[in-house]
Amino acid sequence: MRLMGGFNKSLALVSVLGLVSLASLQPAVAADTKVGFVSTERVLRESSPAKAAQKKLEQEFAKREKELQEASAKLRGMVEKLERDAPVMSEADRGKRQREISDTERDLQRRQREFREDLNQRRNEELAVVVERANKAIRQIAEAEKYDIIFQEAVFASPRIDITEKVVRVLNGQSK
Repeated sequence: MRLMGGFNKSLALVSVLGLVSLASLQPAVAADTKVGFVSTERVLRESSPAKAAQKKLEQEFAKREKELQEASAKLRGMVEKLERDAPVMSEADRGKRQREISDTERDLQRRQREFREDLNQRRNEELAVVVERANKAIRQIAEAEKYDIIFQEAVFASPRIDITEKVVRVLNGQSK
């Protein structure tokens, strides 16, 4: 039994010494490590390619959006007309109009859902192209300025290591 207890103590001492020596090496390694941070959200908001993609999507979907707004206005008009005319309508006519409104509303909801799905799909496609270009710009900067690691997501990043502005300038065709 005593042998085992001594072995555990020796193992613990070796582990502690290993951790102490590893910790003493870390500052030297950390001092030589160059770290950067890029805010992807900011790149997607401020860069020229992202703004161009947004404008392209707005143009591509403007007609459908206008049609949906017109259909929504038409539906509101139908509801208002029914509310106005309901007191003087027969039960059969009122039921018929309510069914028309229900059918129109269901169709509008379907078209709105399809519009959102199509818009989201196209937005994801366009943003993927921008993100790919941003990643190339980040790699360029990392290689040129000898970064060891660049993070794109962080709870906190010091402004000292934030290279987002450099990435945006590269994407905008400006010098680093």
